[in-house]
Amino acid sequence: MPRSHRFDHDKFTTRPGKSVDLDKQSTTADDRITKADAKKELEKDVNSLSEVQRLLWADGSRAVLVILQAMDAAGKDGTIRHVMSGVNPQGCDVHGFKAPNADEVLHDFLWRPRKFLPAKGQIAIFNRSYYEEVLVVRVHPKFLEPQRLPPEPSGKDLWKSRFKDIVAFEDHLTRNGTSVIKFFLNVSKKEQKKRFLDRLDEPDKNWKFNDADIRERGFWKDYRKAYEEMLEHTSTDAAPWYVIPADDKWYTRAVVADIIAARIESLKLQPPTVSDERRAELSEARKRLMAEDA
Repeated sequence: MPRSHRFDHDKFTTRPGKSVDLDKQSTTADDRITKADAKKELEKDVNSLSEVQRLLWADGSRAVLVILQAMDAAGKDGTIRHVMSGVNPQGCDVHGFKAPNADEVLHDFLWRPRKFLPAKGQIAIFNRSYYEEVLVVRVHPKFLEPQRLPPEPSGKDLWKSRFKDIVAFEDHLTRNGTSVIKFFLNVSKKEQKKRFLDRLDEPDKNWKFNDADIRERGFWKDYRKAYEEMLEHTSTDAAPWYVIPADDKWYTRAVVADIIAARIESLKLQPPTVSDERRAELSEARKRLMAEDA
């Protein structure tokens, strides 16, 4: 039985074609939700995810793809670790997308993610994704050079073309049984700075710090603009973007878990029905077991 959900998912949803101004989007927790309440909700949703994952596997007709995009230090890794803590690892794969290798860069930009898509009954989580091709590549056009693209489209038309390709790709996935659930973790520049300083000041977090993080921070406005256009042009009714406040990690994790659990519950998955013939076979198997001496 699906449980009631605490959070209003509509407030986080980007409507298809609606312009987005991230400076007007909240980065902090709803002040009506306490940290203790959020932790209780997270625990409930982790348990719900454990149950619906079993149904997803048993039903065998649907798959789930979860995508997380964000600026550096927004908490993608921690969100994945906490939200998916109750699922069976055999039915859930996590893939991180770094810069494409020499082979991958010679294929179209949607070639690489295809081999990591979830099979029926499975959940796949993309920590960053093919969306990097309209984000980091847009902010740093030099990354287009190794891709050896034909002369057209180019400039702004290139990004519009890629937006259309992504929408078509996700529409194809949806029509073939894969639910696409997309999150942008919206961290503020102030909070990002704090988290970077924590990585520098706390010895046990030094390993998290990358010099590139500071360089990329210098492109903050460029990235925000790229994210705004991405959200506007690739949020659809079937695969909407959820913009999640990310300054308070406890709130981020609770909301993400709530949305994923609700989306999978909405599929109304059922375990396979057992035919009368199969029930007779099961009954016979039980009789044989009961007849054994041991």
